[in-house]
Amino acid sequence: MWRNAIAPCQPDPKLYGVEINEEVVVKKDILTLSDLTRQDMIDLFDLAGELKARYKQGIVDDFLKGRVLGLIFDKHSTRTRVSFEAAMNQIGGSVIYMSSGDMQIARDEPVKDTARVLSRYIDALVVRTYSQELIEAYAAYADIPVINALSDRYHPCQVLSDLLTIIEHKGECEGQKIVWLGDGNNVANSWINAAAVLGLNLVLACPKGYQPDEELLKMAVAQGHGTVSVTGDPREAVRDADVIYTDVWASMGQENERASRIKAFEGFQLDNELVSLAADDVVVMHCLPAHRDEEIAEDVLEGERSIVWDQAENKLHMHKAVLKVLIENNLSQ
Repeated sequence: MWRNAIAPCQPDPKLYGVEINEEVVVKKDILTLSDLTRQDMIDLFDLAGELKARYKQGIVDDFLKGRVLGLIFDKHSTRTRVSFEAAMNQIGGSVIYMSSGDMQIARDEPVKDTARVLSRYIDALVVRTYSQELIEAYAAYADIPVINALSDRYHPCQVLSDLLTIIEHKGECEGQKIVWLGDGNNVANSWINAAAVLGLNLVLACPKGYQPDEELLKMAVAQGHGTVSVTGDPREAVRDADVIYTDVWASMGQENERASRIKAFEGFQLDNELVSLAADDVVVMHCLPAHRDEEIAEDVLEGERSIVWDQAENKLHMHKAVLKVLIENNLSQ
């Protein structure tokens, strides 16, 4: 199990040299951020920061030399796929990319059979698909770590890398007013999970009918860490915000709803007027791909408050940390 100690949600600056902390202990899977403790996340932030610093110094790591990562992707991807592949290669391992349509699972082989066979061939499995239940089924039968690279329900690794980016720019994630602007989608759900575990101040501004899952919100509030609130007023939400985060209004699989969603989300575009209501040092985030001048104004995305390119880069370094810790810990069992 991961360590359960409580510590501030900020990295230890002593960890950003060239030495790697070898004491990070992690459990088997990352299916949602609710699987993690506060200290688990802090350990990953520290390790990702160390690995990023080493990479910037030109240090070549081969922690996972001889190890193999499997990717099963049923949804299109640029950043998540490339960052996982690059991460595994940069720390010495190799990658096998698989599409369900090319596997026997497309001919009705049970997931439990596929998961057990893959466990004999590879050292970790990353799954990007529609159904959270499918990812959980892989995890239930696999003997190797299973990582959720996106489902319709959650996107945990995205939010881990987002939090790393906030820490880099703000020094910490505690005490920051973080505002989610837009659809209560899978990324929003993972932000709710993170807020509950880390004790964040999270405000979600969503139009009526597009709020996050009510049960998930209730569970987050019940954990009693930090504050999670929902409003339908984007102007009130972003007032004095330290971080404003937005995402597309129609996610993959919802393209036929785009016209109705554009109408429903009127007033929710992250533009300079909304940015002006936030704190003077507010930063703007978007997990990409972006529909410019739809959910985010072009000049905001490209503006001085935008940290979206750092955010995208940090997927690479967070994925290195996740893979290193999960695979090495599983091998030591």
